[in-house]
Amino acid sequence: MKLKLNISPCPNDTFMFDAIVNGRIDTAPFDIEVEYLDIEQLNARVLSGDAQISKISCAVYPSIADRYVVLDSGSALGRGNGPLLVSAGDVDVANPNLRVAVPGLHTTANALMNRLFPHITHKSPMLFSKIADAVARGEFDAGVLIHEGRFTYENRGLRLVADLGVEWERTTGLPLPLGAIVASRELPPEMISRFEELLRESIAYAFAHPTASRIYIKEHAQEMADDVIDSHIALFVNDYSLSLGEEGRRALHELTR
Repeated sequence: MKLKLNISPCPNDTFMFDAIVNGRIDTAPFDIEVEYLDIEQLNARVLSGDAQISKISCAVYPSIADRYVVLDSGSALGRGNGPLLVSAGDVDVANPNLRVAVPGLHTTANALMNRLFPHITHKSPMLFSKIADAVARGEFDAGVLIHEGRFTYENRGLRLVADLGVEWERTTGLPLPLGAIVASRELPPEMISRFEELLRESIAYAFAHPTASRIYIKEHAQEMADDVIDSHIALFVNDYSLSLGEEGRRALHELTR
């Protein structure tokens, strides 16, 4: 039974899906075809309805809830893991004319900017891995970093302006829901249920064998350093990834209300 899976090439996704993609667990009855896309490309696919199972930004879910269901497993959600607003020099976040690069208009990062800094409207979407260098070159006053970029921005001479996750937690008291895995409602319920079982098993395998996926992760990662990869996984893959639970679902509702 063929099944199309769309995920990002980032270490948290490849770590969680390694056992499924690389045959470390029995994925019957599925023959799974994987495509790796940037998070905004993933969002675009689900917005167009052209995806069966996919990673998404949590912020996009209200726009697709009639066509997709959030899986209980596979989310990137937690505390202290939010996007970072950085700059090359001193900036005043009260300035409405700031030029800010964001990793896509449908991303959770942009949703947090809208919520926390609604007066900043000069935002330009660009590939997440290009933002830090663009800010360092002075093309933007500031940029919002996600994925590996949040661990390496100081190496580019950038400074932290605001931790959007900290601001979220301060105002809501909830963990920050960044990304989730969704399944098309056109799939039979038993298929969705079986895939969810496989995903939970794959994540449990990853936790039990943390080095098994390293070669696979490095085939797709933006940053090759083991310490960066380890930090990335530790920050974004946790108990909420195994199961959103009640608190995780409350956090998702708060972000998307």
